[in-house]
Amino acid sequence: MKILLVEDDLDLSGALTRALFRRGFEVVVCIDGVEALNLTRHHDFDAILLDLSIPGIDGLRVLQRLRNHEDWTPVLVLTARGAVGDRIVGLNAGADDYLAKPFDLDELEARLRALVRRGGSSDELACGALRYDKRAGIFLHETKPLDLSPRESALLKALIARPGHGVTRDRLFALVFAAGETVQPDALEVIVHRLRRKLAGTGVEIMTLRGVGYLLCDAPKAAA
Repeated sequence: MKILLVEDDLDLSGALTRALFRRGFEVVVCIDGVEALNLTRHHDFDAILLDLSIPGIDGLRVLQRLRNHEDWTPVLVLTARGAVGDRIVGLNAGADDYLAKPFDLDELEARLRALVRRGGSSDELACGALRYDKRAGIFLHETKPLDLSPRESALLKALIARPGHGVTRDRLFALVFAAGETVQPDALEVIVHRLRRKLAGTGVEIMTLRGVGYLLCDAPKAAA
């Protein structure tokens, strides 16, 4: 389970990283909101532990920007702010759960695992007969693996994470291409075109949301 920990208290983040690692989590740490947003644009996480009082861009704005960009990664807010009003503000901004400092590690682990289960995280993602095996890192149509390039796989993985929901072009572009990489303006459309050909006959299709991005859904059945 891959977790992003956004916390500027280095002593706390170090202790949490070691404790969560011993409990089977992979933890990526950053100390400010700008870095957190950059990491979420280029990497997939099972959950985010987010402190509200961080430098650069505060936690509430990080949360709002994630949700505005259709990033629905489960977020557990960690903060010293314990007032009911602060909890409500965090939840209204898009947090999935809230844990005030100081907290018990067993409770933190239990809440994290519950969030990931609630978000549908498992060893497999699916849309119709199309499946993505997270452990093997491959897509399958029923039992047959699909031959996809790394970029095709990255794009399709972003879409199958939320089938039936649009993913913006900006987020797809950030997940498919490396930061600073020089690409043609239509590079994303080229990958989508190739994927559509490879998905023909699988029962799923990639739909264009004009001016927004793309979504993965069941293909309409042909009329009898």
